[in-house]
Order: sequence, then structure tokens, then C-alpha cells
Amino acid sequence: MTNQFDETSFLTGGNAVFIAELYARYVEDPSSVDASWVQFFTELRDEGAAIAQDFKGTAGAKRDLKIIGAVDPEAAAAAAAAAKKGGKDAKAAAPAVDPAASRQAVLDSIRALMMIRTYRVRGHLEADLDPLHLAKREPHPELDYRTYGFTDADLDREIFIDNVLGLESATLRQIINVVRATYCGKIGVEFMHIQDPDQKAWIQKRVESVRNHTDFTPRGKRAILERLVEAEGFERFLQLKYTGTKRFGVEGGESVIPALEQIVKRGGQLGVEEVVVGMAHRGRLNVLANFMKKPYQVIFSEFQGGTANPSDVQGSGDVKYHLGTSADRDFDGNVVHLTLQPNPSHLEVANPVVIGRVRAKQQQKNDAERKKVVGILLHGDAAFAGQGVVPETMLLSQLKGYCTGGTIHIIINNQIGFTTAPEYSRSGPYSSDVAKGFQCPVLHVNADDPEAVVHVARIATEYRQEFGADVVIDMICYRRHGHNESDEPAFTQPLMYRKIASHPTTRAIYAQQLVAEGSMSQEEADGLVTAFQEMLEREFDAAKSFKPNKADWLEGKWQGLAQLADEEEFREEKTGVAIDTLKDVGMKLAQVPADFNINRKILRQMQAKAEMMQTGQGIDWATAEALAFGTLLTEGHGVRLSGQDCGRGTFSQRHCRLTDQENESRYEPLNHIREGNQAYFEVIDSPLSEEAVLGFEYGYSLAEPNTLTLWEGQFGDFANGAQVIIDQFINSGESKWLRMSGLVMLLPHGYEGQGPEHSSARWERYLQLSAEDNWQVCNLTTPGNYFHALRRQLQRNFRKPLIIMTPKSLLRHKLCVSPLEDMALGSRFRRVLPEAENLVADAKIRRVVVCSGKVYYDLLEERTKRDIKDVAIIRVEQLYPWPKDTLKAQLARYPNADLVWAQEEPANMGPWTFVDRRLEFICDELPDNKAKQAHYVGRKAAASPATGLYKTHNAEQAWICETALTGKPADMPVPFRRATALSRLNA
Repeated sequence: MTNQFDETSFLTGGNAVFIAELYARYVEDPSSVDASWVQFFTELRDEGAAIAQDFKGTAGAKRDLKIIGAVDPEAAAAAAAAAKKGGKDAKAAAPAVDPAASRQAVLDSIRALMMIRTYRVRGHLEADLDPLHLAKREPHPELDYRTYGFTDADLDREIFIDNVLGLESATLRQIINVVRATYCGKIGVEFMHIQDPDQKAWIQKRVESVRNHTDFTPRGKRAILERLVEAEGFERFLQLKYTGTKRFGVEGGESVIPALEQIVKRGGQLGVEEVVVGMAHRGRLNVLANFMKKPYQVIFSEFQGGTANPSDVQGSGDVKYHLGTSADRDFDGNVVHLTLQPNPSHLEVANPVVIGRVRAKQQQKNDAERKKVVGILLHGDAAFAGQGVVPETMLLSQLKGYCTGGTIHIIINNQIGFTTAPEYSRSGPYSSDVAKGFQCPVLHVNADDPEAVVHVARIATEYRQEFGADVVIDMICYRRHGHNESDEPAFTQPLMYRKIASHPTTRAIYAQQLVAEGSMSQEEADGLVTAFQEMLEREFDAAKSFKPNKADWLEGKWQGLAQLADEEEFREEKTGVAIDTLKDVGMKLAQVPADFNINRKILRQMQAKAEMMQTGQGIDWATAEALAFGTLLTEGHGVRLSGQDCGRGTFSQRHCRLTDQENESRYEPLNHIREGNQAYFEVIDSPLSEEAVLGFEYGYSLAEPNTLTLWEGQFGDFANGAQVIIDQFINSGESKWLRMSGLVMLLPHGYEGQGPEHSSARWERYLQLSAEDNWQVCNLTTPGNYFHALRRQLQRNFRKPLIIMTPKSLLRHKLCVSPLEDMALGSRFRRVLPEAENLVADAKIRRVVVCSGKVYYDLLEERTKRDIKDVAIIRVEQLYPWPKDTLKAQLARYPNADLVWAQEEPANMGPWTFVDRRLEFICDELPDNKAKQAHYVGRKAAASPATGLYKTHNAEQAWICETALTGKPADMPVPFRRATALSRLNA
């Protein structure tokens, strides 16, 4: 830690005296020192050093009087009288001062300022931060006054520092006492790394003006103790009633509860109306009970095996310490709405979800200054240091499309991660070190001093509201039990837990402090504990008969929406649009202002779009997408699209944001369809992050059901960088937490010989995760169907995530187009597309090839080239929910045909393992059909998604098309051995 470099490291040791001498020269003549030193000394002066830059004029003379006064009061008085005459007389009338004494005063001042500056940078290294004092903190040499050339004899000598630390002058001993009280007490502050001078100056003034301490009123102290009584008492009660049951308690970190209340209370005074909280499981039950005010009887009922939701609400539920809730809290007349985001055990993964929700709520409140809705994230120390989603989320904090005006981060620093000590879990001295890379101030605080914790919570709230930037509270505490309450921590940390066993609780320490200082009697302190325990007993008894009568998931913005009944039977999708409206929207998309210098290539694309609207023919993929967006916007629905390079589109197909070729100004045609009478279109080129950005968009969709929210992978292959968000939230959030989302994931997919990293969106993973109508998985083949798929997201009275394998080569394929009438009134989304060509009679069809996505066009072209008329091709556009009845009706048309499933992907990837049994079950229900099962045609099972050799790719693709259309079933591969006993899937 002592080797850590920053801009003040050269101010110490032997350099200190040299720099002081150099500064004295600078005072007499700034031109006599190098320009770099002039800048540095000017900064010192700006921080409060009153030593004059020069001796010219009245102002300079007045400043110099303070230095002279520290050396010779009589001379100072004479000089002051002369200064009143002003102008040239001021300097001429200044009395002679002992040069040696004056020089010494200058040297003392600059050396003292250098020491003060170092305390601002390094004071936290000697702060009393660890309640357990596990590691002795060695004195830091740069914080020793001797380093700056002072001796013990100088301790009681007065030094002029001109209102630095609020002191005009003081003895060296007084200065040391002040800086140590400010920077080396129970609070350590890291802020000198911040580049913004206003932010840095604000922190400095805020902590130094009050010696980094708040004098709480007796009422305020009692409120803090009451919160500690509740936090500790609740955990002890659970331990007593449910001994050994996992609850991931917050014992040792109870001060987080009064800290959270202070943030909301002070935030309410500063304009905060709503707070969204995210956290992992540690301490969640306490936050639910004592901050969110979830009724104790409800929590006790859940411990007894009950549920918080009525029996008629479907869903799997989740363990108690993953659940969320919402509530209104009133602090001094300011009502603040609180939301706690549900979270899986994946620790920090809720971070971007929370921030996305905050952004959506700010949008709903027209909160342009981003001061009304605030995100609070609670972290564990090991997770904050170790999880990559933490910096990914912080990366979003100041970006135009994602900023939320700053997040307040609280690290509940247990000084251990499961069984791993800090020295084995991070490389830096603090778990919060990653935050400094994003210019965040870090407030370290000893959790056994709850007044200090509440004090820094107040500072953090004020800073966030003042600057709209992230701030971190590193609350250093301990974990009284093991990783969970049945764990034995002494197996791996015997010394730590020996100390914890004898360490009094934070409540006990604080109660003793208040009794000692006379703020309350011992009887009062004990009475708070007794009264709270009695109340818990009453709630515990009430829990035995508790039955929930409502769920809170379809309230607020979700009012009027419903839970899905039967997806395939849901046909009332009014997604078609009047032809005149389509043409009107389409023509607006093809227009730019007269003074806008558009790129010539894009101009040709826009002219082509105008021609499409005029003829009503040849609508390509990107145009259909724009029509879906545009029509939704005119109907009052917002559209938000984000992802890497999505404004232009990875394949240069979208161009929904245009750039002026002369001045790089931007123009978005979708925001100019009906000026002043449409919703807002937002497209954001995201940073190179999948996990945080997808999590953000999922969070946005949770709070805003009436906006079409989309995330596009640069290639669908890269979505696996966000697999935790997909697995833990998008796929299962409704089942676990009753939280709907209409998020759309656009995943470019298709085998075109671009190798294993640019071929497969791995959609077998989405199909494997499909159950209980949790989402929709589509691989579409027509722009018209894409248009309807997007629009139906908002036309239904329920919300489901939509996973779409979007095309690459098909974006410009001459056959992959739709007429405008396919999007007109009366048209709708088609889950299955039947054979589209004129073939032989249905009874004479010898083979039906069922497929999905881009391979259809390869098969179609091969069939046309071979002039085959007795093979039908059926496209399954939506794989999940599985369109059993629709597909069954199509297969029933061909009683004498054998059945083939064709795909581009290897047998262990793509849809084959998903559709195999489902196709067989359909065959079972068509006893008059020849086909009893589907034969597989596709690449053999492989470890890599695709070959990297273009020649090999072409050969494989040709074999798939030829075999699917002309091969004998006996020659088709058997990718997997069939089980002898088949259990029917829920078809």
C-alpha cells in the first residue's frame, strides 16, 4: 500500500524541504521557477495557501500581511495601516521585516500545506476502520510531520495556513490533531483521484468544515439506536425460532439499516421521490423487514413454508432471501416509494437491472435532471472486487443512453468472501478500488460507529444529488456467523471468529456510548430491546394464520395486463396496420431535412425505401423493422433499441440514425414521423458489454411495459457474455418473482461460412430453457412476420420476452422480401408458414422437409434448381411456445410423405433435440400418415459451432440441401441413439 503512486508522492521525505525552498523562490518571482512548478504552486494556492503569488499591488500586499503577522505583529499592524492608502504606497510603506523570520514563516506554511495535502490523499491508511482490528495498521511515513522537515520542537509553534481546515493559523500540533480527526478517525476518505475540481473541492469542504463528524441531536441518536435494535433483534429472533435455517443475516453490519434510512430521508429533502434498491442475499431479510417494512408476520409465514402470493397466482416462487418488494416510506412529510429488486444468488448481477429500472422510472417522471429517482446498490466486499459486472455497470454511469444521475453504492464489507480472506481475493488494498477508475469518491467507515455510518450516508446522498455521479460507501464490518447460519467459520478463520465471539454487537456498543454520555438511561436502552422482542412475538403468532389475498405484480404501470392463458389459442393480435398509414410512415422514413448532408450510399437506400412504399413491393428486413417501430411510435408506444453499433446496424442495414457528412450532426427519421404527436424513439450504440447492457435493458423493460425495449447482439454468438442475465432473469424472472418483461433480444444467426464465432447464436440454449410459456423463441424467414412479431409485443394484454434469431445474408437476399399487404389490416403473425409454391397434389407429396430460418432459402433454391415438385417445405417460425396444432394441421395434408427435419447447426446444437420428440408426438396423433418420426438432416454433432474453412462450409451446406430433398431415409444420419422408453413431453 505504501508504494501506491499518486501526484503527491514527491512531496515527502527529503524533497519536502527542497520544494519549500523552491516555493519561496516562486513567491518572490514566479518566473524564476519552471512553468510546471508554477502550475503546481498555483494549485496549492487555490487549495487555500495564502502565500502571495507576487508582491505587486494592494491585493498582494494584503495577502502578505498575514504571513508578516505570523512573524512580527507590530510590523503587520504598520503594514496594514499603510495598505489602507492603497496603490503604490502600500508596498512602499510596508515596514522592513526580518528576512530570516519571514523566510521561515514561508517555509513552515508550505511544508504544513504539503502535509495537509498528503493527509487528504493518504489519511485513510491510518484511519480506524476495522471493528475487529484484525490487522495492525503501521504508521505511514508520509503522514509523519517529521517527513516534512518539522521536529518535536516545532509542535507548539504557530504556523500560518490561511483558513485551510478552517484555521487562519494554528500550532503544528493543532493542525495535526485536526487532519487526523478529519481523515484518520472512524472514517477514511478517498477523493484526491477525482479529476473534476468542483467535485474534489466539494468533498474536501464537506468533510473538513465539520471535521468529518455530525453532532446528532438526542432524537437523532435515539432513532439510530432504534434501527440497530430492530436490525439486531430481528436476526436474533430468527436464530431463536429457526435455528440453523439459512437466512444470510447481516449481523455485524447492522449499521446499514440506519444508513439506508438516512439516504432516503436526506434524499427526500433533496427532491428524491423514488428509490430502487439492489442487493445480494446477505442482509436481504433485514432490509425487507426493517427498511422496506415488509410485515414481519409475512416473513415468518414464509419461514414456516407459506407463500407471499395467493394460491391462484402461478409461479415457482423463490427462497426468502432472493425476493423483492415495494413500499412507500414517509420521512418528515416526504413520501418516497421504495422498490427492492429480486435477485438470484449471482451476487452482483442485479446491478445493471436496477440501473435500467431507475432509467425507465426517470423517463416516466420526465426527470431530466435525474434527481427524482435514485438507485442504491448494496454489495459484498469480495463480490464488488471480483465480479466483472461491477465495472461493466459503472461504465454505464455517465453514458448518454444509460446515465441515471449517479448510483449510491454501499459495500457491506465483511472482510471475507465465504471462506476466502481479502489477501487471497483481491490485489488492491480495498475492495472498492475498482470504483476509483470511474472517478467515484470512496467513503470508508467503521460499522461499529453508527453515527459515522449515518454521517457518510448523508454525504453520499448530497454528493449524488449535487453532481449526478456515483459514490461508494465502504462500510467495514464483520460477519458474525459463517457464510450461512449452519456453516462453521472457525474451520478456516479461527482467529477472526475467536475475536468475533467476544466482540460486543454494534447495538451494545452504541447503547453503552449513549448511556455514558447521558443521552439516555440504561433502562431506556434496555426497554427498546424488550419492547421490540415482544412485538416480534405477537407477529410470530399472527403468522400462523396468515394467508395472502393479493399479489402486487400487476399494479401501477402494469395495470390492465394479465397472465398468459394459452399462447397458441391467443389469436386476437391486432398487429396489422392500414396501408395508408404504412405508406405514410414509410415515406417519412425516407426523408431528411434539406440542409442535411446525407451519405450518398445511404441516400440510395432511402430512395429504394421510398420506391418500396410507392409500389408496395419488395419490403426488406430493415424496412419492415422500421415500419414496426414507426407505427408503434405513432400509436404512443416508445421504442428503445440498444446494442453494439445498432444505430447503423452490424451489417450496415438499419441506419436509423443518420450522420451529417460535413458536421457529424445526427438525424433520426423515426423521431420525425408526426412531429409533436408521437412517442420517442431512442437508439443507443452501447459500450462493448453484453452482461451489463442486457441487464440494463431487462431492468428497463421491468419498469416500462408500454415501450418496445430491444437489445441487439453485434452477433448472436456474443450473447453468451450475458448468459447469467438470460438464465437468472429473462428466462425465469416471471416464474420466480412474478415480474413480467417484454424485452426483445435480436440475435444475428446463420451459417454463411464465417467461422465458429460468427455463425450460431446458440439458440439451442434458449430452447432448452423454454418451459411454462416463459418466453418466445423465433427464427423468422419473412420481413412481414418480423413486423408482426415486434408489434405483437405491445398489442397483447400480457408481456413475454421475445428471442429472435435475426438474419445476416437474408438482409439483402432477393427472395427475403414481403409485400406491404403482408403487414396490412387483417394480417398477423404466422407461427408456421406452409408450403408457398405450386407443387403436385398433397397426396402425391413424397417428403415434407420441416425447417426454421435461413436454411429455408438454401433448400428453396436447391429445390428450384433441381425442379423438384414432390417435396414440400414447411417453416416453423416460432419454435417456442411450440405451435403443435398449427404444425399438425399442415403435416396432416401430406399423408403419404416421409418427414425430415433439416437444420444448418450440428446435431447437438440448433433445434433438433428440442423438436425431435415433439415431431414424433405429432406423428403419433396422425395415425393415417406414413411418417412415424422425423429424420434428421444436418451437420454431425460437434464441439465447435461451425467450421472456419469456407470450402468445407460450402460442402456441408450442399450436402444438407441435397440430402434433405433427395436422400433416402436409410442414408440420413442417426445423430443420437433413441431411448427405448419415451415419456411424452408437455407438447
